[in-house]
Amino acid sequence: MSGDASPLPFAGELFLNLAQEGRLVVDAGRADEVIAGLEHTLAQIRARLRVIRIWQQQPAQRVGELPAELVQDVVDAVFVDQLAPGQLERAAAELPKYIEALRRARSGGSPRE
Repeated sequence: MSGDASPLPFAGELFLNLAQEGRLVVDAGRADEVIAGLEHTLAQIRARLRVIRIWQQQPAQRVGELPAELVQDVVDAVFVDQLAPGQLERAAAELPKYIEALRRARSGGSPRE
């Protein structure tokens, strides 16, 4: 895979449209499991974005000056952002669409909130 290949696209709008049209139907139990996983992932992404924003606002970005319990979080967040710039922001915008689509697509009951 070459370095200039574009990342895989997100399909949040597609899933929302399919769910709205009734063409995406998911067993309620399975939908709830996937929604819970996506919500957990979204929380992790948002936490990493917060860490990156705080890090970027520091006048002197020195890992050695951070409290020990924050070092790994900062290193992980910054590393991911350097490997795939902008992808955390894209995921933070798209995952709520997947979650909403799955809520709409649940079969066998009302959507779980």
